[in-house]
Amino acid sequence: MADDPPVAGRAAHTAVFVVPASAAGERLDVFLARQESLELTRSAIQRLIRRHRVRVNGRPARPSRRLEPGEEVVVELPPPEPSGVAPEPLPLDVVYEDADVVVLNKPRGWVVHPAPGHSQGTLVNALLARYPEMEGVGGPGRPGIVHRLDRDTTGLLVVARSPLAYRELVRLLKERKVRREYLALVRGWPEVREGTIDAPIGRHPVDRKRMAVRPEGGRAARTHFQVVERAGRYTLLRCWLETGRTHQIRVHLAFIGLPVAGDPVYGGRQAQGELGLEGQALHAARLTFPHPRDGRLLDFTVPPPADFARALERARSGARG
Repeated sequence: MADDPPVAGRAAHTAVFVVPASAAGERLDVFLARQESLELTRSAIQRLIRRHRVRVNGRPARPSRRLEPGEEVVVELPPPEPSGVAPEPLPLDVVYEDADVVVLNKPRGWVVHPAPGHSQGTLVNALLARYPEMEGVGGPGRPGIVHRLDRDTTGLLVVARSPLAYRELVRLLKERKVRREYLALVRGWPEVREGTIDAPIGRHPVDRKRMAVRPEGGRAARTHFQVVERAGRYTLLRCWLETGRTHQIRVHLAFIGLPVAGDPVYGGRQAQGELGLEGQALHAARLTFPHPRDGRLLDFTVPPPADFARALERARSGARG
């Protein structure tokens, strides 16, 4: 995940700053990173400095240069980098939007951003049609995307409309200040009412399209879970992430013998026919995070899709039967 988004929504131009007395002795890169109008990270500023796009009193300078009051700093801002993604006017279920962020309720079957085999019809294609200013915000090919949901995972996703929001959301995720809470219908019963799965995740050693718990070479991954209810041979769990690895919840729950119902990759395929699921019963039900611009707490919830709700009722009926 990139942490240094290009400047978006504007053509190439210059920004001029006069160093105030309060910034005396401050490093050039630190001073510029604090300028909210630039909406750039310190690493992005350092790149501009190395490319001689920053001048102090008319001359190129080093990132570590100490500034003096009254000096003039000129920054040449490049134009936004095109994402290479074609806008498509596809329907979006928007839960919340403002000038900085959009919160979506992602339906089943949607790929979040273009990838091999999915160059069109993705969430990003639809976002660019509705919010063209997102072009150039974030990483190439995935404008605005700071976290993802698997194709058949439903529920809440936040995307960035502005460079400032992208930078801050990346930081908030890294600092674990974004709480992502999921509902998972799993086959089996956990041995405890609540717990934490702390097991590194990496690519499967044989099937490179899958992930697996890899004690050697995997990346640290932690998933917390709590039992909501037992329903026949199934259990409804509430899960929340401490890390955000690919397929994390699905891999971790399968690892402890509780595959997500309907998951064809990690052992839950049987439940598709048994419960009438159209895909895996994993739903991002709640999303909480500080607003990237003003810090106010945003808290959103959405109910699971219809097939998830029907599957849970069928599991309950089996318990009653």
